[in-house]
Amino acid sequence: MTFETPNLTAKYWDDAIARASAKVPGVKIKKLVSPIVDRDAYVKQLDASGQMPDIMPAIKPNAYVRASKLADFTPDELTDFVDPKANAINGKIYQLPYNTQTVPLVYYNKQDFAKAGITAPPKTYPEFLADCAKLKAKGINPLVVGGGGKDTWADMYPLTAAVATDVYKNNPNWLSDRVAGKTSFSDPAFVKAAGKVADLAKKGYIDKAGLSRSYADDEQAFRDNKGAMYPMGSWFATSADNKKPNFDIGVFPWPTDDGSVAVPAYTGGGLSVSSKAADVELAKKWALAFETDKTNLDAIVKGDGAIIAEKNYTPPTDMGPVYNATLAVYNQALKSGTVTSSFSSESGDGALLPGLADKAALGVQDLIAGKKTAAQYAAFLDSEWSKANR
Repeated sequence: MTFETPNLTAKYWDDAIARASAKVPGVKIKKLVSPIVDRDAYVKQLDASGQMPDIMPAIKPNAYVRASKLADFTPDELTDFVDPKANAINGKIYQLPYNTQTVPLVYYNKQDFAKAGITAPPKTYPEFLADCAKLKAKGINPLVVGGGGKDTWADMYPLTAAVATDVYKNNPNWLSDRVAGKTSFSDPAFVKAAGKVADLAKKGYIDKAGLSRSYADDEQAFRDNKGAMYPMGSWFATSADNKKPNFDIGVFPWPTDDGSVAVPAYTGGGLSVSSKAADVELAKKWALAFETDKTNLDAIVKGDGAIIAEKNYTPPTDMGPVYNATLAVYNQALKSGTVTSSFSSESGDGALLPGLADKAALGVQDLIAGKKTAAQYAAFLDSEWSKANR
């Protein structure tokens, strides 16, 4: 199964599939394209009708593992990966950890910043709020946030960033604690993070009309100068380089209160293999060939801004300035130990229960629209957690 985006086109998939197939004789691949960007939701539909694909990219494996529907990769099969235990479930790996994504960073229009008299990206959250006020005073929408139709997930990024700075930075195991019942979403730190998102919307720094935009329309809105800042995953970097808008783009991490750094990131996203595939071992061999082929890796770096988490890999030397700036932010955070998990992207033992990421995104719409307070949003997530945990 594949999924297509403005970055990952049909040609990208066709070429990558052909390269992997050339390395693993005896495999015939039938490409099935998800009709929606949320490939996990599509796999659920297929699974419910007994048509689960043999090989799937970037799904959330937890529910399938509990139902014994995925094959695990052995330690010997994972020796090429930087973090071979990323997102382990009961000590086993069910998704190849080949790719890191920063989710999100803040991409910004340098010309809009200059118009508002902002000379450098904010380092503290108070500075960030002050910059939002300066932009708004100049008639510039501070933040482009979407999430319409089936792309509700795209509205999560202000909250994901705030959870990184206000929750995960202080307790990296917070979501694991939530899984273990040691905390709840009503924890003051989580409510504070949600409150920041509600406050941004209340102040008019997030354009509520943007909630009707799809993911693709959301990106286009930033390109069309409909906002100065765009909190988005690192895949946007190569989109910005490959199709440069009429302004220069910079990038910075969502600021913390005190000016320290927290960069939310997720390592994983690779292929998973169905335990019911006709030849599981051959399917795993093909998946590994797909994820370790240098040309395939270069293609996804160039096409989707991937930060490859494989040993001895170096990106192409002709990568553009936005990608290189994104990589520099991540590498600095990695060096200083300030990388956190990315709320709602996690998989493995410390992850949201199945279905909760979708509920969280729907709730964020209410948070931005003013239909829920931060405390009400937290209570909503706790209620949905209880339902999912029955």
